[in-house]
Amino acid sequence: MTPQPPDRDPPPAPNACARTRTSGPFTVVEVTGEVDIATADLVAEHLTAAVSPPLPDVLVDLRPVAFLDCSALRVLCRAEARAAEHGGRLRIVSDDPRVHRLLRAAGLLGRFPPLPALPGQRRDST
Repeated sequence: MTPQPPDRDPPPAPNACARTRTSGPFTVVEVTGEVDIATADLVAEHLTAAVSPPLPDVLVDLRPVAFLDCSALRVLCRAEARAAEHGGRLRIVSDDPRVHRLLRAAGLLGRFPPLPALPGQRRDST
C-alpha cells in the first residue's frame, strides 16, 4: 500500500462494505456487498475521509457491489459535492449494467459517468 501524504489522516479501517487504498495519484474506495440504508454509513465513513483536503482525487470502485439503493446514491452525491468544494473530484468505476441503469433512472449518469476500470488497469476480456 502506498503511504498517505503527510498532510492527510490515515484512512479508516476496512469494514464490511468498504476499504480505502491508494493507487498512484488516486484514493480508491472499494465498495463491496450490499449498500442500503443499513450499510450506507459504512461507505460514507470511507468517502468522508477520502474527500478531505487537499485536492482529493477519489475513485469509488463499485465493481464488487452486489446491490445499491438510493441510500448509496445519496452518499455518493454528498461525497462528490464535498470533493468539489475542496477542488477535487470523485468518480465511480463500474462495468455493471445494473449500476448504469440505477444512475440513469436517478438522473445521475451525467454526474457520475462510470469508468469501466481503474485508470492504468486493463479491463478483463471475460
